[in-house]
Amino acid sequence: MIGIVTLPLPRCHPTFLVSLRPLCVLLRALWIAPSRHCTSPSPFRPNPFARGDAGRPHRDQNPFRLPISVNRRAFLQHTGAALAAGSLATTLASCATPRHTPSLPRLSTSSLLFKDLPLESACAEVAALGFEGLDIWSAYEGCPHLDDALQRLGGRGVRDLLATHRLELVAFSTYVGGYAKYASLLGAAGGGVAIQGSAGPCRPDELRTRMKSFFEGLKPLADLAGEHHSWLAIENHGQALLDGPDSFKAFVDLNPHPRVGLALAPYHLQALGASVPETIRIAGSQLLFFYAWQNAPDLQQLPGLGPTDFSPWLQALADIKHRRCVNVFMHGHHDLPTTRSALARSRAHLLASPGSALS
Repeated sequence: MIGIVTLPLPRCHPTFLVSLRPLCVLLRALWIAPSRHCTSPSPFRPNPFARGDAGRPHRDQNPFRLPISVNRRAFLQHTGAALAAGSLATTLASCATPRHTPSLPRLSTSSLLFKDLPLESACAEVAALGFEGLDIWSAYEGCPHLDDALQRLGGRGVRDLLATHRLELVAFSTYVGGYAKYASLLGAAGGGVAIQGSAGPCRPDELRTRMKSFFEGLKPLADLAGEHHSWLAIENHGQALLDGPDSFKAFVDLNPHPRVGLALAPYHLQALGASVPETIRIAGSQLLFFYAWQNAPDLQQLPGLGPTDFSPWLQALADIKHRRCVNVFMHGHHDLPTTRSALARSRAHLLASPGSALS
């Protein structure tokens, strides 16, 4: 009879016991197989490739043969212990880590934060900080990047520049100039998202009527987006048609254009006292762009530097299966070392946030 060694097992995932089943099957096979298929005391079958003078397998030429003094019991005791130890170590390791490592959010930022630099240098800075994508801005606050790309680089140049730094083209922000001016450039760069504002504010009882009219007027731009393999994202703002959750609901309900969606700026929702997670869930699959941007002064607008807990926002993005980059953003201007340090801290904060498992 073979003695059974009982090991104390820690409490862990239920799959622990299931993981032992292959080991048991293997040991049973090793115990039974020799008695059925050979008369040699060796637990291994003779090597069919090692033949003696009579053309039969030659046991002395089998390189895998155990010494004859090792019987089945000794073999199983040593081999079973080794296999069990290996299986136990592997299983314990699997209990210590999740079976499926959740993916972290892909993060981008905006060229506006580096508006004093040429676009090439801005790309280098963003990539060096570890961001995966870039939102290129038009002439808001004097940012030269999008117009420079239009006049000097062209679509192929933009695509090559981003590829050099392994950056994804996340968006063109066209608040100044409008999407139509940059539509062909965005298409030539491979297509993507262009962001612009909505329209003037309205009374609550006029909301749905005004939203329908807004979409009717948007049709030429929606068609243009289709021609250039792009999408138009409308951003919410204070004192605008698209401002709070009710307007998001009207937008989602009435939007007839598959190439039109939403850009969500939490800064402006917080100014209204509105729930950011609720609004994210209202936006749902029509959310094309998300600013990681809180309503706070100066550098505190950035995630991790101000008072807002971003975890519920990230969880809401995960709930709607948001696949696009989360764009770290703020308004304001600082010297380059300050900007680098602030963005690095903000990026690290988002990646360490409890709700950061966007898959």
